[in-house]
Amino acid sequence: MKAKLILENGMVFEGTAFGYLKDSVGEVVFTTGMTGYQEVLTDPSYYGQIVTMTYPLIGNYGINLEDVESDGPKVSGFIVREKCNLPNNFRCELELDDYLKQNKIIGLEGIDTRALTKVLRNKGTMRGIIDIDEMDEEDIKDKIEGFTNVDAVKNVTTKNVHIIEGTGKHVAVLDFGIKNNIIRCLKKRNCKLTIFPADATVEEVLAINPDLVFLSNGPGDPEDIPNVIENIKKIAVKKPLVGICLGHQLLALALGGTTTKLKFGHRGCNHPVKDLHTNKVTITSQNHGYVVETVPQDVEVTHININDGTIEGLKHKTLPIFSVQFHPEASSGPQDSEYIFDKFMEYSL
Repeated sequence: MKAKLILENGMVFEGTAFGYLKDSVGEVVFTTGMTGYQEVLTDPSYYGQIVTMTYPLIGNYGINLEDVESDGPKVSGFIVREKCNLPNNFRCELELDDYLKQNKIIGLEGIDTRALTKVLRNKGTMRGIIDIDEMDEEDIKDKIEGFTNVDAVKNVTTKNVHIIEGTGKHVAVLDFGIKNNIIRCLKKRNCKLTIFPADATVEEVLAINPDLVFLSNGPGDPEDIPNVIENIKKIAVKKPLVGICLGHQLLALALGGTTTKLKFGHRGCNHPVKDLHTNKVTITSQNHGYVVETVPQDVEVTHININDGTIEGLKHKTLPIFSVQFHPEASSGPQDSEYIFDKFMEYSL
């Protein structure tokens, strides 16, 4: 079936729909990973976004039911240059097309993804719609302008507190859309995990007397959840705090810093980051559209992005607080920076 991607600036890319055949609106972004499309689909940080894969052939090793980063796909749409119809891998359990159908996600193939990526790089991330119904211009405009992602964290966080037993440090996890591999990395270090919804109160978190409070990754603008920022301010003077991605941004805001939206974000598994303490560069997995812009005097920058110089890590000068913008758990991506979880453990009581 023919379909179109229509951007908010009026540009149109024509292709063929696959997956679940229903119009979808979202923020159109691109990711540069050559593999890991299943992890991209299920990463809660992509909630509300129509994701463009820049690698031309997607689906060649199929889908399995193990390499998922949440309970199912979270993207609003999925754009590829070419969808592989004959996947070949010993772990393949179903095809990409069937997986999207089962989870009610529309896909679009056959467009020039390089051209679309260049548009997003030059003009910045835009809202857009994948249209199969030939809607009139007014309806398209209304749907695109009406799109908002302010409730993203609310829609991906856990609904109930749950505990994962362990014999080591007790970590309170504030779930803003946590990836499964972050949980695996903490479990690997024998942590006992108590996972809280994003809107958990300070009293609820402190009641378990954790050794460490962890702020997870997640979707959207950190300034959209001011109540969480206020909670972090109160926790920061009572317990050690560490964070990844959105958790890093929320920590910066709680400590008096500022955040800003990047032109087209960092998404993929090939982003170089320099550790300013060791002068070593690691290749990291990243997925964010916002970044810490300024930090207060009592906070130092620990990591920077080699490509554009943006802040990738923070450390408080006197309090046990540390965070990184990139994803040390990878999945997908290189595992060069998994040592960050060992550093997290050093901040626990």
